[in-house]
Amino acid sequence: VLVFSLPGAFTPTCSTYQLPGFEENYETIKNNDIDEIYVSSVNDSFVMNAWAKHLGIKNIKVIPDGNGELAKSLDMLIDFSHKGFGMRSRRFAVVINDSKVEKMFVEPEASKENDDPYGETSPENVMEYLTKKIMAAA
Repeated sequence: VLVFSLPGAFTPTCSTYQLPGFEENYETIKNNDIDEIYVSSVNDSFVMNAWAKHLGIKNIKVIPDGNGELAKSLDMLIDFSHKGFGMRSRRFAVVINDSKVEKMFVEPEASKENDDPYGETSPENVMEYLTKKIMAAA
């Protein structure tokens, strides 16, 4: 499976690029030996479901992490108070194969120049890894 997490539903990068990008590439990703794709965020189930509906998400399954327990257990809970968000999940994506972490993608620490790094966890970067893995196995 592929699980990716992001700072918040209805936020610009998450709503414009990350979740829609994974949705648009759902079949391509599944064709690269992925059974299912999930998105997690430190939001409640009502917000996550409304966000998926608003974006027309049909394939990606949402995982509400209302208390940040999933993010915290993975050491991915970070403080976004500077943006008024409180504690949120760092952007990450993980490929889990037979209950083991196969590959972890984690965005770098935020900086003054870039307070919400995005690239490591993009659908394009994850798909590049999956394609190379499939090609190497062939």
